[in-house]
Amino acid sequence: MPRPKRQLLATAEETSTPPSVLEPDQAIACVKKGEGKNLYTVELPNGTPLLVELPSRFRSTIWIKRGGFVLINTSAFDDRENKLDGEILNVVRDEKLWRKQAYWPGVFAKKSAYPAESDEEDSIVGKMPPADNSDTEA
Repeated sequence: MPRPKRQLLATAEETSTPPSVLEPDQAIACVKKGEGKNLYTVELPNGTPLLVELPSRFRSTIWIKRGGFVLINTSAFDDRENKLDGEILNVVRDEKLWRKQAYWPGVFAKKSAYPAESDEEDSIVGKMPPADNSDTEA
C-alpha cells in the first residue's frame, strides 16, 4: 500500500527549507554517482568522496540527481563497522534558497552556462560586415 499523501507532502516540505545553522558533523555535499540500493557517492567541498545512505523516509519520495546537493551527517555510522561514511539528512531542492545561507561552500558556487567573455574582440557574431572602400570612392 502506498504512503499517505500527507506523509509525502510533509517530507517534501521538510526538504524545501534549509536549516539556519549546521552542526559540526554535518556538511553539504555534491552527488557524484548512484551506487544502487539507496547508496550514493558524494563529494565534500574539500574533494573527499564518501559513500552515504538515503534514509527510508526519502525513498520513493524524493529523487536525487547527479550533480545535485545533499546535506549529510558524517557521524551517523561511527559506532558501526561498515563501508558507509554517513547518512543523507536533507536533499537540496530549492538550490537558490540554500545558496544564500552563510554555510554554503564557495567551491559549489554556481557556474555560468556560457563560456568566459575573454574573446569578445575575436567574435563577429552580431556585427556588421566591413564596408568596402571601393563603393565610397565612386
